[in-house]
Amino acid sequence: MTGAFTPDPIPVDRTDRLTAAETAEIVALAQAAGAADGADPLSEAVLLRLRHGGAGAHLLIRDRDDTLAGYAHVDLEDAVDGPWAEVVVHPAHRRKGLGRRLVEEALAVAREADPRGRLRMWAHGDHPSAGALAVDLGFARSRVLLQLRRPLTQPMPERPLPEHVHLRTFEPGRDDAAWLDLNARAFASHPEQGRWTERDLRLRMEEPWFDPAGFLLAVERATGRLLGFHWTKVHDGTPPIGEVYVVGVDPDAHGQGLGAALAVAGLRYLRERGLDRVMLYVEESNVAALTLYR
Repeated sequence: MTGAFTPDPIPVDRTDRLTAAETAEIVALAQAAGAADGADPLSEAVLLRLRHGGAGAHLLIRDRDDTLAGYAHVDLEDAVDGPWAEVVVHPAHRRKGLGRRLVEEALAVAREADPRGRLRMWAHGDHPSAGALAVDLGFARSRVLLQLRRPLTQPMPERPLPEHVHLRTFEPGRDDAAWLDLNARAFASHPEQGRWTERDLRLRMEEPWFDPAGFLLAVERATGRLLGFHWTKVHDGTPPIGEVYVVGVDPDAHGQGLGAALAVAGLRYLRERGLDRVMLYVEESNVAALTLYR
């Protein structure tokens, strides 16, 4: 008598701590996937956790010769909205069920960590196979993050600052607390940006790309109070590209044209750096920001 053959599940290694060699493997895997797909598969938040640690699980799948074939990160630091994950499979190892297996294991980690059993996932680049897998496993699209680009060689609109405001650059150690307070107010309804802590800021200031000269602050002349900011970023590449990393305005300063003035000031700074392209990420549902940038 014979029965149906049920293959053993693909083994997944789970760890909360990576070695330097494993981190290097994951970064190389992500670079290979990004080159094939035209979009980076792992967010800045995950890359920071790879380098600096944080509450969460790292899931790794290896092929028979012990080469890393797939990776998932499950973040467990968000006590409000619960766990979230990102998954990447090497282009040479796709269509073998590895992505599904990583998501299944990520769901198991989420169930162990959160009584609600909820898991949010980011799918970078809107890859058709990722979308199909998500639907098949019961996920529903809840947020869309758009990447917009424009040349810096085109004329820029004139958007002067209000007379009672001037610009200066961020001073690490002096502006940290005031900026965190402003950021929380400006992004009070944002599920990630508005919850930044001192550690979140410090980790980014320790990144090689950080340059306070490109971190512009709008300051009220009479009081010295921070009213807004435009934090720019430069991505190395051939050629390099600038980024509107974050633009924020204190809710009490809305309606004065400050957001537009800060946006243009940051674009001019990037152009003065010799860059000819700039990009930014914005929520599809953020109508006000889309109107400003477009």
